[in-house]
This record gives sequence, C-alpha cells and structure tokens, in this order.
Amino acid sequence: MRALPGAARVYIGLVVLSAVAAIGLGPHTGIDPATLALVVVLFVVTESISTAMHNGKAGISPSAAASLAAVVLVGPVGAAAGALCSAPFVLRRQNIVKRMFNGGQLALVGYAAGHAFLALGGEVGPPDRADFPWILLPFCAALGVYGVGNAVLMGLLMWCLGVVRLEPPRRVRWRTLATLEGASLGYGMLGLFIAAVWGVIGAPAILLVLLPLFIARWAFDQCIAEQRAHEATLATLCQAVETKDYYTRGHCMRVSKGAGMIAQQLGMHAERVQTIRYAGMLHDVGKLGVPTKVLQKPDKLTEEEFAAIQLHPMRGYEIVREIGFLDEALAGIMHHHERMDGRGYPMGLAGGDIPEFARIIAVADAFDCMTSTRSYRKARSIEEAFAELRRGAGTQFDPTMVAALIAAVDREGWELPDAVEPPGDDSAVVAQQDHDDPSVPLRVAGEAER
Repeated sequence: MRALPGAARVYIGLVVLSAVAAIGLGPHTGIDPATLALVVVLFVVTESISTAMHNGKAGISPSAAASLAAVVLVGPVGAAAGALCSAPFVLRRQNIVKRMFNGGQLALVGYAAGHAFLALGGEVGPPDRADFPWILLPFCAALGVYGVGNAVLMGLLMWCLGVVRLEPPRRVRWRTLATLEGASLGYGMLGLFIAAVWGVIGAPAILLVLLPLFIARWAFDQCIAEQRAHEATLATLCQAVETKDYYTRGHCMRVSKGAGMIAQQLGMHAERVQTIRYAGMLHDVGKLGVPTKVLQKPDKLTEEEFAAIQLHPMRGYEIVREIGFLDEALAGIMHHHERMDGRGYPMGLAGGDIPEFARIIAVADAFDCMTSTRSYRKARSIEEAFAELRRGAGTQFDPTMVAALIAAVDREGWELPDAVEPPGDDSAVVAQQDHDDPSVPLRVAGEAER
C-alpha cells in the first residue's frame, strides 16, 4: 500500500471502512446464515473465475450476478456482508490492498442496490411464481444502481491513481460503452435467474448456476486465446519483414500504434480500432516478396528495382488475403501508398476513392518514418514531422487523418524509437531514401527513391 499515491490509500481505506460500517449498522434480522454462507461461496467462485485482459492489468468477472442474486436472497446488508467476507478467499493472485478494495467496492454497490430494490417494493427472500413479473421493476432499479455505483467507485479510484482526469471526453464511444453495459446487464439479470432457481430447489441451485458460469468463462478464455494467437501470428510476420528490411526494425508495431491512435481519435468503435492496428502491423508484409538485395541496396534504386518496391502493397494483399479476421485491413494494406492527388501507387486512386484505412495508415507510416533515424539521416522531431504532414495534407495525405494524429499525439504523447544499426559495415549506406518520407520529392524520370 506504500507504493500507492496518498489519495488512493485514503480512498481505499474509506471504501473499506464504509463497507464495514454499513454491515455493522444492520439491520441483521431476516438473514438466513446458511443462505449467507452459500452466497459467500458464490461470490468467491465468481470473483475467482475472472478473466485477465490487457496484459493482466484488468479483468472481467461475473460477480454482478452474485451481487444481484444476494440482493434478492439476503437483502442489502447480507449482500454487503457476503461480498466483504469473500474477499480473503478469492482464488486470484492479488495483494491484500486489491482484495480489500474489491471486497469493499462490491459490498457498497450491493448495499446501495439492495436499498433500491427494497425502496421499489422488492421483498427479501427467494422469489416464487407469484412475484413475477412485478419483481422486475425493483430488480431493474437495483441493477441500475449497481452499474452506476460500480462505475463511480472505479472511476474515483482511477482518478486517485492518476490514470484518468476529470474532464469531459472529446468523443464518446457509444458503441463500446453500449457493448460493455450490455454485458454488465446480462450478468446482472443472471442474478435474478439464480435467485429464482434458488427459490425452487434451494441450496443445490448453486451447483446449477455455477456450471453455466464456468462454461461462459471457458468460452471467453477461448476468445481471448484466439485473439492472442492472431496477434502472435501477425507479430511473426512483422519480424520476418523487419529481418529483411533491417533499418525499419520496430516500424510495423509503431505504425500499428499510430493507426490505432488515429482511429480512436476519429471515434471508431473497438472492433475497427483493432482491425486498423492489424493493418498497421502488416502494411509492409509485401516486402517479403521483394528481393533482399533491393531492400538493403546502399545506392539509388534503378527503374526496375523501384518498380519491384512499388509492387509490395499488392504482394502484401496477396500474402494475407486468406486471413479471414483481417477484413477491412486488407484494403489498408493494399492502398497505403495512394495519394490524395492521385499520384500514388499501386492503382493511382485519389481523394475519397482511397479506402479510409489506407488513408490512416499512410499518415501513421509517414509519421513514424520521419521520427525514426535512418542510415541516410537523423530522426526529425515530432514538431518537424507535424509540419511535413501539414504540408502534405490535401495532396499526399487526408487532412482529417493528419489532424487526428496530431491531436492524438498531443494528448497521449509519442515515444521516439532508438536508432537501429544495420548489420556489418554501414559506412556505405548513405544514399538510401525512404518512400514513406513526405519530405522526399515525388519520383520523376531519372530519379528513384523508396
């Protein structure tokens, strides 16, 4: 707890003490000890089967189902007690501070949801057939209070940790929010199902409700594992490209990051943001079909060699077009060297005819090129790169994408890469030019560049 900011330590302490106070004040009448013990088991299981996301920094669990079921079965105080008492027994690698906060948070939102349930006419205890459909109104009120309370408590913690700032968002990603809230509502409604089954068969209901929860956890794990396998496959392709084209080491992943930042700034939903990141990772995969001696040539390229370079977007499309989950990313891979004035390649598309993903990648690609050290020049500063992008807006780049990248980098920052030393003697590697660098003049007869 010493590593936490002072505000976070105070906040976590207040949450836990508030939960203890709510339980201590009662009332405790009407709470069946056996039912409460089984509720604690339900909390332990649902919290233990959470699935880690975002490299283990966050997770998702069906604890909303346990909390809302507890509201119906043992009331607000029982729901709070069950959540707090389960915290020490959760089978997850968590330090004592996380366990304390999670238990206190679940206790407080359960306590608040329970009072909302009672205020609208809900009755504590297993529901029977006569309670339906009238129980839906107080239960939905409890569900709403649970969702709002949970969001508020987590938001305040993130603010105390310095992760988020209390300022209005520039864009609200409604689809992402709707997806998350829909999942939360689904788990919450499962709580009413648990309570109803409990009323029919009693304590053995816990066995019936745990089975679908474990199945849901398994299915979710499969989805996460599949996504990680996708990303590992794409990362391997990136490494293969960068092995051939050593001076762009790390370039694919940085373009992926930059493209994702642009997409988020434009307000794209989460699925499209992930797809544009895939496109950024693979935008240069067609270089696998370009001879290594051309990619690493220390002198100016001939007409034929430059023509081979110009084929890499189409070669990239051919290499990955059978990968089904790439979807819209394929257009970005194939057309990321088109220009707004129609003077790009491979098809000479112009303006709005260029796919949106391709216009995004073109900006992210050029930005990373300019802010990376090459054998023939040092990296430009971020401000210099912004100036070049603005100069090319409308002719080479989509002005909307340029503005989105600048806004995203100003807000989130950008880590400049370290210089990559080519293998062997690099003293002769002085004449290379980069086709992604907008400060390089457009190719004309008798001139070749990459």
